[in-house]
Amino acid sequence: MNDVIQVTAIWDEEARVWVAESEDVPGLITEAGTLEQLVSKLESMVPELLELNGISLGQQETVPLRILSERVISLAHGHPA
Repeated sequence: MNDVIQVTAIWDEEARVWVAESEDVPGLITEAGTLEQLVSKLESMVPELLELNGISLGQQETVPLRILSERVISLAHGHPA
């Protein structure tokens, strides 16, 4: 088990949700309307999925979760006044 679990969250503009996946947590894919809601879901889902996959945290009582988020936006290109 890595010292830090890495989760990637990408904004889906069409669906208007954050979609999260992780190579460190088999089976993890979830979505939420805000990053805060996503974090809340991950707090319960990650430990459950680790247990279901037989992945031990060893002696650790907690494990750090790194959430890398990506959102592409389009900016209007105007001429200065």
